[in-house]
Amino acid sequence: MPKISLKGQNMPESPIRKLVPYADIAKKKGNHVYHLNIGQPDIKTPEVALQAVKDADITVLEYSHSAGFESYRKKLATYYQKHQLDVNVEDIIITTGGSEALMFALGSTLDPGDEVIIPEPFYANYNGFSIANGVNIVPVMSTLEEGFALPKIADFEKQITSKTKAILICNPGNPTGYLYSEEEMNQLADLVIKHDLFLIADEVYREFAYDGYKHISVMSMPKLAEYAIMVDSVSKRYSMCGARIGCVVSKNKAFMTAAMKFAQARLSPPTFAQIASEAALDTPQSYFDEVIEEYKERRDVFIAALREIEGLEVSMPNGSFYCVAKFPVKNADDFAKWLLESYDFNGETVMIAPAAGFYSTPGVGLNEARMAYVLKKEDLIRSAQILKEALKVYKTVEK
Repeated sequence: MPKISLKGQNMPESPIRKLVPYADIAKKKGNHVYHLNIGQPDIKTPEVALQAVKDADITVLEYSHSAGFESYRKKLATYYQKHQLDVNVEDIIITTGGSEALMFALGSTLDPGDEVIIPEPFYANYNGFSIANGVNIVPVMSTLEEGFALPKIADFEKQITSKTKAILICNPGNPTGYLYSEEEMNQLADLVIKHDLFLIADEVYREFAYDGYKHISVMSMPKLAEYAIMVDSVSKRYSMCGARIGCVVSKNKAFMTAAMKFAQARLSPPTFAQIASEAALDTPQSYFDEVIEEYKERRDVFIAALREIEGLEVSMPNGSFYCVAKFPVKNADDFAKWLLESYDFNGETVMIAPAAGFYSTPGVGLNEARMAYVLKKEDLIRSAQILKEALKVYKTVEK
């Protein structure tokens, strides 16, 4: 019988989606499931984007340029420039989601056996992207006790070897919600320049910053011109996760030449989604003001409700729409399955994403879970109440 590749065998399950069969079981029982496991916003997609697809006068659904529509890239460059980012049209390649942008970034900067340093916990799919590219993740630990702030630069330097080619960050963080300060970004910039490394910044949540905190993009730092690679996406900004449109951005011409080869190999990004994404750039600022205020309110009520749960620890995120909580259980994976398979509170239960999958260090994060506050405030309060009641029962059944 033919054998599956080592890559295929080692590819990790998604901690965000792997419990879906258990959620299906809960729903078949008639229970309502509150989905805190996935960052799928319930905010409406801008009407201007949806209308553009409806109005598209297309008789032949052709390939686009491998780098994406030139009109979209020009308009996107103008958008970045309005946000004080030094980005021109030649610095942009449109991708099939932020996921493909990350694949292009890793594939263009690291060879099999090379190393990328990532502060953990990190977006779970970084594990899969790295395995697919044959590269090794070298983690540097951040902790809930310190709010998941950037680890000490000395901790990064200890991990740098001849195989180290890049540092990858998510800013603001998924799963932590941490937003790196200007000082932290400058520390990272100086580090990659000193060691001649790429700094890959996943900035898909760049608009979501709260409490007066400001997002510092790698593309706003002139000294990083040859070192910075930015990954972006329309998924969260415009609540367009299903569009699967992102981009990879860099002023490093050698990198962009390599990334274009990957773009040509997959031919082109999807046409209708590009039409929607280009139109979405006309979304008024009032949309973002309302969305950010809504997420801030959701964060505040959810974190407050979680902090009412005995034994649960959670820090206050200042960006994105996630938090990582430490639960008073031995294993959050077992707890998450139990919530769906064996528990309901008046016909309702909660789905969470066990956090062990957001680490690459074995045995870390076993009693942690990521939760997304993308539901209405009353649903978030209800979810926290269910978790509170569930933990009381789970204490009696946990082995």
